[in-house]
Amino acid sequence: MDRTWLDNPAISSELLPALGETLAMTGWATAISIALGLPLGVWLFTTTPHSLAPNRGIHQVVSTIVDIGRSIPFIVLIVAIIPFTRLLVGTALGWKAAVVALTLSAIPFYARLVENALHEVSAGKVEAAQMMGATRSQIIRQVLIPEALPGLIGAATVTAVALVNYTAMAGAVGAGGLGDLAITYGYHRYQGDVMIVCIVLLVLVVGLIQLIGDRLARLVDHR
Repeated sequence: MDRTWLDNPAISSELLPALGETLAMTGWATAISIALGLPLGVWLFTTTPHSLAPNRGIHQVVSTIVDIGRSIPFIVLIVAIIPFTRLLVGTALGWKAAVVALTLSAIPFYARLVENALHEVSAGKVEAAQMMGATRSQIIRQVLIPEALPGLIGAATVTAVALVNYTAMAGAVGAGGLGDLAITYGYHRYQGDVMIVCIVLLVLVVGLIQLIGDRLARLVDHR
């Protein structure tokens, strides 16, 4: 009798743990990136000329740092920060270690998307809030973020999808997850069934993230 895919130990026993590691990496990195990238993106927006707190010097410095962070290839970043990762989590292997590099890569990416989303908010609404005596923090919390919320959710969706792709690359350096399973069994051991299953699962994960993100964005869009 021919061997079925489920007879492959890599699929029957290691697939679900690998999927769990991919979801854990993506979830934690996305949450941390949003928590830190949102205020960074707001800072970028508010320091631009003609914004709430224009400061060309600060904006140029922060913008340059963000651009540098976005320009470093992820596979290079995850190797370059191994000493920092080991210092932070005690190891350079496994999904928890990968979250460090994933987060550092995604924060500037999401921050720039946040800045772009905030630029889409009507200047008239900001000016109306200023004429009513609203403070800078009130304008940010009660005008900018609520008005830009669909775009912010869309930005978070794009970031999460990118992080799923990064987790696959992280598998090449021992991060675990579906990428590691595909490389270890599908590539090095020539088990095409493992490779196909991992690819299908990654596509499904990306599709589910995109579906949830799109529905949330439509739900909060009152335009």
